[in-house]
Amino acid sequence: MIMRKVRDQPWQDLVNDLKRAGTTVSKKTISNTLRRHGFKACSARKVPLLKPAHVQVLLKFANDHLDDPEEEWEKVMWSDETKIELFGLNSTRRVWRMKKDEYNPKNTIRTVKHGGGNIILWGCFFAKGTGRLHRIEGRMDGAMYREILANNLLPSVRALEMGRGWVFQHDNDPKHTARETKEWLRKKHLNVLEWPNQSPDLNPIENL
Repeated sequence: MIMRKVRDQPWQDLVNDLKRAGTTVSKKTISNTLRRHGFKACSARKVPLLKPAHVQVLLKFANDHLDDPEEEWEKVMWSDETKIELFGLNSTRRVWRMKKDEYNPKNTIRTVKHGGGNIILWGCFFAKGTGRLHRIEGRMDGAMYREILANNLLPSVRALEMGRGWVFQHDNDPKHTARETKEWLRKKHLNVLEWPNQSPDLNPIENL
């Protein structure tokens, strides 16, 4: 019962539930029982809020690339913007789980994208090294994004000696998919990896 209930509610609530049912146990007993069965207290992972349509698109992306050789992924220049909180913390929740259940929906916190933040960075990397890291000053629009690509992406490609045949990855942020940005990418003869919405966990840059 402890293992079943602890996934769904904090252990203090579990103590109270057991007490109401006529069973008295200490917090320490519950904690020791959980650890003995391979559980540990962790912060719930944050994952994007997915609608059924998002799930289907992600599944199609996975199936389409299931048999891609490793060499193909080594040609991808991955990129992303990230917000770094200087003050305060994003909401967290402690959960008891096993290692293999890290991304079980019951052990995660759903998140949605939002603007703002104290420091926003743009960066890129590929299989053999990291590219430039650029601090974004002010609110980024499409023109600023294209300037970042010109001043950071292209020099990174040259510095890392990626050669021909490399592929650029960025997500579907409106600044990335704007007509002017697509035209800029076309004029620079850049191949862009088609990317599904709401899929930051697919991007290996999240592990840097």
